[in-house]
Amino acid sequence: MFHLKQVRAKALSAALAAALLTSCAAPPAEDEVTLSFFQFKPEAVKEFAGLIDEFEAANPGIRVLQNNVPDPDTAIRTLLVKNKTPDVLTLNGNASFGLLARACVFADLSQEPAARDVLPAVQDILNANGRCSGSEINGLPMANNASGVLYNPELFAKYGVSVPRTWDELIAAAETFKANGVAPFYMTLKDAWTTSPALVNLAAQLQPEGFFDRLTAAGADRNNSPVSFSKDYQEVADKLLQLFHYAQPGAAGVDYATGNKAFADGKSAMYLNGSFAVPAIRAANPDARIASFPYPVTNNPGNVTVVSGVDVVLAMGRDTPHRAEAQKFINFLMSKDVIDKYAKNQSALAPIRSAAPQQDTALRGLASYFTSGKVDGYMDHRLPPSIPLVNITQQFVLDGDKSRYLNTLDNEWFKVAARMPNRGDQQ
Repeated sequence: MFHLKQVRAKALSAALAAALLTSCAAPPAEDEVTLSFFQFKPEAVKEFAGLIDEFEAANPGIRVLQNNVPDPDTAIRTLLVKNKTPDVLTLNGNASFGLLARACVFADLSQEPAARDVLPAVQDILNANGRCSGSEINGLPMANNASGVLYNPELFAKYGVSVPRTWDELIAAAETFKANGVAPFYMTLKDAWTTSPALVNLAAQLQPEGFFDRLTAAGADRNNSPVSFSKDYQEVADKLLQLFHYAQPGAAGVDYATGNKAFADGKSAMYLNGSFAVPAIRAANPDARIASFPYPVTNNPGNVTVVSGVDVVLAMGRDTPHRAEAQKFINFLMSKDVIDKYAKNQSALAPIRSAAPQQDTALRGLASYFTSGKVDGYMDHRLPPSIPLVNITQQFVLDGDKSRYLNTLDNEWFKVAARMPNRGDQQ
């Protein structure tokens, strides 16, 4: 669990040096306000540079300095230790963001005009990861990803396979492709994290209601906890293993980049990934045929949801001396035109009510669930970052030892809980 004062001094100094590097530019005028803008996505530097130019042109008294570094998680912690919280930040809306929000690092944005346009289900997901108090909003979603099944519509049409709406239909589709010599899924087990998309979708629809809240409330008392991975993730583990049973030969040695290229070239009917993979697939083959559908985890189509995370969350330093200017910049970035453009360019989902309809054919199969609020958050965003979930899951997919897998997850969770006397306030 994150403690600011426990970060190693050497790592702090190195990351701080990196975090404070900015391009050589003319000094600001005396009456000009300069906002420090911590931007964590390297692939979006050019995108944000264009947005900054647009904002500065409309606000000549405000200058924005974008700061992007190789290791944003370390860099932001370092800046906080040095009491140098940026004025405006983009971060991933994951467990690390939740920890910082609970530490009251970020300002309350609940009264910002942009907050009223955010899809409630999306804001709820972000708030559940952590916030300073029960009524605050410490980050606004600017762009969301969606984890689902990507598929090749040409192969589906060729073999007469309809988009699955139930678990049995998904397995039947996989069997049809297998029987016709087509890889049902292209698996990339060399990169441990690629086991996560399937896991989080299975867990979202199969875990008991309030699973993580109840697990957190149990603290370190494993024996009396009303829920646990060993008790409540049996079906999740079984179905995860069943999906990976359809991996192509040699999947253990295949990495994500190779998988993107293979799917782009039509070497499998489906790909267990999400919107975040679409740009890489298209980079590998601009003519790739991509469509999508949400995971049908049960045999009740009414249970289907899309697992979505806030890929870009906007936050403001709680004690920024330039609050008015920072608010203006955040409200600009949260405007409909900006979000629509960013979502289109970054193959993302727009998390606001006023957004334009989804035009990307690769994402349309997920978009209707997203906008209608049939959304779940990533279960791994509720886990302490110190738990090596992807490595544990990768090992399970490779060895099939369900008992060890679930027991290891319990051991890791309660090991963290034992170190955290006030765990209920921290998770």
